[in-house]
Amino acid sequence: MKVQLHPEAEVELYEAAAWYEDRRPGLGESLLAAMTRWLDVIVAEPSMWPKWPHAPDLDPPIRQLIVERFPYAIAYQANSSCVLVLAFAHTSRRPFYWAKRARS
Repeated sequence: MKVQLHPEAEVELYEAAAWYEDRRPGLGESLLAAMTRWLDVIVAEPSMWPKWPHAPDLDPPIRQLIVERFPYAIAYQANSSCVLVLAFAHTSRRPFYWAKRARS
């Protein structure tokens, strides 16, 4: 199974890493490493993570994985061949700004 990052999700990830790196050298790299590990976990068991509460009801459903250590959640959809990452969403900011990225 492959992972595909929505182009806007990819921008979010690298902007967040740059922000953390500016705060403390090495922290941005830690964020990227953590996200890579979590994406591997999602690929291994994509249906393990819960549906995102109050997200649009789509098929495949939008799921969420809350990231440890950093205040982010990974919003994604998975089918039999691909995990589409919709957002690396900060947990204290605009809910569902990324919903328009979802596929039905």
